[in-house]
Amino acid sequence: MYHIVCPVKYRRAIFTDKVDEELREICIEISKRYEVNFLEIGVDKDHAHFLVQSVPNYSPRQIVQTIKSHTAREIFKRVPEVKEFLWGGAFWTSRYFVTTVSRNGNEETIQKYVKGQGREQEYKRLHQSQLSLF
Repeated sequence: MYHIVCPVKYRRAIFTDKVDEELREICIEISKRYEVNFLEIGVDKDHAHFLVQSVPNYSPRQIVQTIKSHTAREIFKRVPEVKEFLWGGAFWTSRYFVTTVSRNGNEETIQKYVKGQGREQEYKRLHQSQLSLF
């Protein structure tokens, strides 16, 4: 399990209800194509949190690249108005944060952390799922 944080390019506050819904749908599509299970997806004004479970075949870097590339391409396609705030063709920054999560020790702690992230607004949970065996 991994906790992944991806900031939006230029730290722009682009997460609207429409972008949130599309992000959730895209992540569900990713989970159908790849062995990546999204246990929780949440957003704050300028970044997204993903709590994911995957198989050992995928490195954390591969998982992040998959999530960032697919979500960026599809959000630009499905919600083209976000391009007004993000010039240069990038949705996410080149940086990200990823850490492992112990199933028995830290899952609840990480979920509490992710939920407590909102500063100007409440943390918005877009999706929640259960652990699964692939």
